[in-house]
Amino acid sequence: MRKRYSLHQIETQENCPFDEAEYSQFKFGDTYFARKFAKHLFEGFIADFKEEILAQEEIMLFPSPYYSIPTASNFLCHYFKEELNYFLFTNGKSACIEGKIYRQQTYVEDYGNMSYEERINLISNDTYYIDKHFVEGKFCIFLDDIKITGSHENTVDRILKEYGVKGEFFFVYFAELMNKNIHPKIENHYNYFKVKTTQDLVEVINGKHFAFNTRITKYILLMEEKDFDYLYNHISKNKLEEMLGLAISNNYHQVPEYQTNINQLKNKIQWQSTYKKDKEKTSTHQNSPSV
Repeated sequence: MRKRYSLHQIETQENCPFDEAEYSQFKFGDTYFARKFAKHLFEGFIADFKEEILAQEEIMLFPSPYYSIPTASNFLCHYFKEELNYFLFTNGKSACIEGKIYRQQTYVEDYGNMSYEERINLISNDTYYIDKHFVEGKFCIFLDDIKITGSHENTVDRILKEYGVKGEFFFVYFAELMNKNIHPKIENHYNYFKVKTTQDLVEVINGKHFAFNTRITKYILLMEEKDFDYLYNHISKNKLEEMLGLAISNNYHQVPEYQTNINQLKNKIQWQSTYKKDKEKTSTHQNSPSV
């Protein structure tokens, strides 16, 4: 069995069925909107498929593939899982299991501006892994924030076929492009609707619901020096250290296009730490009692 559900259907460029500003902030790490979207998505989904979900003995939930740094849709999936598990709990059912499709490679190109063919060509060289024996025979929900060309769905289909996974597969989206006459680059219209400048980005990062994802990390690592310096001087050291750790965990330090800003980030953090230690030493010496 293979089914699909989308909460919002995009029919025209002029009339967006969801709040574009909220979606843009969600894509750049504002988890407040990830939670809000997940709640609305679950409500729409369960209204249509309540009986089918309750009939399942074991449900697996998958966000879009990633390596170490979660995607924005991973946060959507996290909150969708909370809604789903509470529903299952109130109906006397076992909680769902969160699965993961691992991906090995990364790319620096702007995916949201590409055509279907360009997207498929880009991700066709990627390496994916799924635990066949853990997934086999289960009811699997594959969740993503938006379906534009279907390249993500086709990739998941290919992975399942390559590993010979048998089961029931349900693809769930917050939004889906229905009008194929609209160019796929409309995705970047949504992505950057609210976050257009470095100042906009800093505002999101300094918000109380922020969490790093692959999009924002890659975006920062590709910044020009002027923008990178502005960002560095307007966010906390803790966030800078977190970003560096995530970038390393995803092997971004091995990607030539990211190396300049990763090294800059490392050097700036080291300098800041050394400066702080020296300042503390000086302060301690000045305040120590004379003999």
